[in-house]
Amino acid sequence: MATGLAPRPSGRQALVAVVVLGVAGLTFAGLAALRVDTQPRAFLPAGDVSLRDTEAADRAFGADPIVVLAEGAEPGQLLGPEQLPLVFRLEGQLSRLPDVSVVYGPATVLNEIAIASNKVIAQVMGSRDAARAAAEQQARNAGAPPAAVTAAGDTATATFDERYAPLLVQGMPLGLPTLHNPGFVRNLVYETGPDGQPSPRSQWRFVVPSSHAISILVRPRENLDQESTDRLVAAVRATAQGAGLRTTALTVTGAPAVAASLADQVRGEIPLLGGCAVGLIALCYVALPWLGRRRDRLLPIVATLCGTALTLAVFGWLGRPLSLGAMAFLPILIGIGSDFPAYLVRSGQQRRVLVAALASTAGFAALALSPLPFVRDLGLALALGVLLAVALALVLRRWLLRGDTAEQAEPAWRAPALGSRARRAGVAFVALAAAAVGWVALPHLGLEARPDRLAAGMPAVADAQHAEEVLGSSGEVRMVLRGPDVLSPQALDWMRRAGEQIVLAHGDQFRPILSPAALLRFLGDAPTPEQVAAATTLLPRYLLGAVTTPDAKQAVLSYGIALQDLGDQHRLLDSVRAGLPPLPAGYDVTLTGLPVVAAHGYELVSGDRYLTNIAGIAAAGLVLLIGLRRRADAGRAVMAAALATGWGLAVVIALGFQLSPLTVALGSLTTATACEFTVLLADAVRHAHRAQWRTVCVAALAAAVGYATLALSRLDVIQEFGLLLSLTVLLSLVAAHVVVLVSPGRAERAPGVEARPRDPVAV
Repeated sequence: MATGLAPRPSGRQALVAVVVLGVAGLTFAGLAALRVDTQPRAFLPAGDVSLRDTEAADRAFGADPIVVLAEGAEPGQLLGPEQLPLVFRLEGQLSRLPDVSVVYGPATVLNEIAIASNKVIAQVMGSRDAARAAAEQQARNAGAPPAAVTAAGDTATATFDERYAPLLVQGMPLGLPTLHNPGFVRNLVYETGPDGQPSPRSQWRFVVPSSHAISILVRPRENLDQESTDRLVAAVRATAQGAGLRTTALTVTGAPAVAASLADQVRGEIPLLGGCAVGLIALCYVALPWLGRRRDRLLPIVATLCGTALTLAVFGWLGRPLSLGAMAFLPILIGIGSDFPAYLVRSGQQRRVLVAALASTAGFAALALSPLPFVRDLGLALALGVLLAVALALVLRRWLLRGDTAEQAEPAWRAPALGSRARRAGVAFVALAAAAVGWVALPHLGLEARPDRLAAGMPAVADAQHAEEVLGSSGEVRMVLRGPDVLSPQALDWMRRAGEQIVLAHGDQFRPILSPAALLRFLGDAPTPEQVAAATTLLPRYLLGAVTTPDAKQAVLSYGIALQDLGDQHRLLDSVRAGLPPLPAGYDVTLTGLPVVAAHGYELVSGDRYLTNIAGIAAAGLVLLIGLRRRADAGRAVMAAALATGWGLAVVIALGFQLSPLTVALGSLTTATACEFTVLLADAVRHAHRAQWRTVCVAALAAAVGYATLALSRLDVIQEFGLLLSLTVLLSLVAAHVVVLVSPGRAERAPGVEARPRDPVAV
């Protein structure tokens, strides 16, 4: 008798349920642990010696600063009696924020100089009083009367006053050194310019860039992660905005601020771009009737979404943050990752599909040859995502494609023909010639790899450009001198001569900011060791610490530089190195900073363009050669990839685009689609299988739509990347058709021969 109870699940079903729940749990845990990293080091060559030198300088002197640029309506307004105390309080608040190494601002500089000046005055007056007391005591010991004792003291102080009083009067023409004395502030910071207006003295321009503006440099500690950088930038911005300064403009900028803004942009755009890609690709598969039953069309979408989630979870499990490439990764993976499950819905050639998927994986993995971490991450993520999507498609077919999966015999169909042999030869010649244009021009195409340009389109970049107009620079190059004593006279003399040489040769491009020689310029050109020791004792440790380490083993000469074409910047830095005077024995010098590392990264990315493009094509071709039974199809696929890549490069020339680190290896990106389309189209033409030909066309449309969603990004580099790749998908489809239809030995079926039924889909 029926009991009405549901049948008890078998042990196998229970195990499957446990595995599914376990994988789902691990996936959610991995997704929850995902982090975004858009800091400059993601755009720079990892492990490079220039990056290591920069990180060492960051440890010694603080990392690239967050710049608070405040502008007032009147000259000197922000250093006036009303605003200067607020500036001083703001600098103190900023210095107490977590993860701040040091803060340099005009109020603190003035205060430290005032304290040091008062100490000098106290020492001078103490010495005067001691000289008077000693003279009077000597007179008393000699038995002199009181009047003579007083006279002896007056004589001693008169001699002292004659020697030091003029120096004190000359040094303090406008009163005591204190922040409450406007005359002291004006005299110390400003000088009268050629136009008769006050102009900041050169040694203080790093904190007072103009008579209307001040800048506060907040140097973070070295190697902050993205979350800490975001918190610090937000805290600096909130603190500056709450300081109560009367400004016409208040700008918070610098490399950390741009990185924080870029991270916010990436976090906001990832779900937008991914969601749009999913929706449009799903529409392609659901709306077009060429993939059979609607239920079957769920396989590409479900497999790709699950594969994408697992790929992201892997990054979370490994604790590896997502960089800017993540924005490109999602739509690309959703687009091309859905292709192979779509082929598995109808194709009985499972081996060919899997081999094509492995070839695409190899093409993407070739991006790991890039020296830039965010490009490597993109390639590895795409390779892993394709593999997971295909593996899941094989597993999910058992549940989604139940029932009779055998395909019925199709009506006779013949692939589109190109006509006579002469016409085929003509088409082949035109195709090869157009591709050759792109390949030949590859080494000469412009390459844009500047970190600020990669973030173009964001408000933070406009802030950085405004700061560059006021400050005269937007990047900082540090010349780090190392030796036994960087404050020795010979080291100071070298720094002075190096600075003069740089200004003489590159003064319009290298703007001096601060150096030990600049701080000690009052000692003249040839100070003695005793004079240097005395001067460093009097200088505030706050200022001296900005240019030397406490053990005097390292000194830094800072220069502002406007970020420019990285090729020109690389040549400029080489010229600066070559023009430095000979070093004293036992000393060495290195150039560090983001501009230096970015210029070297440009050299690495630009240096071997043929290798980075051919590597993906070669890797995919090798996989096809090993995996396919018809070796000729591997050659056709490689030829299609080469054609599509060359055409894509020709399009870059025609549209006047520049290559970016993402598109400089266009061959590796194009290979994935070109090889896939060629292998499946060759099989469709060979067996007169119209459904498979249509499936390839749908897959191409889905991949192109997925890439095109990147055009919705606000970042210029991502927009151009998406549009170019979307175009290369279509070029790959055309190249695959051209190669398959014009190549010899394509094994066409004779007219009138019935198409054979397809093999059942292997489950």
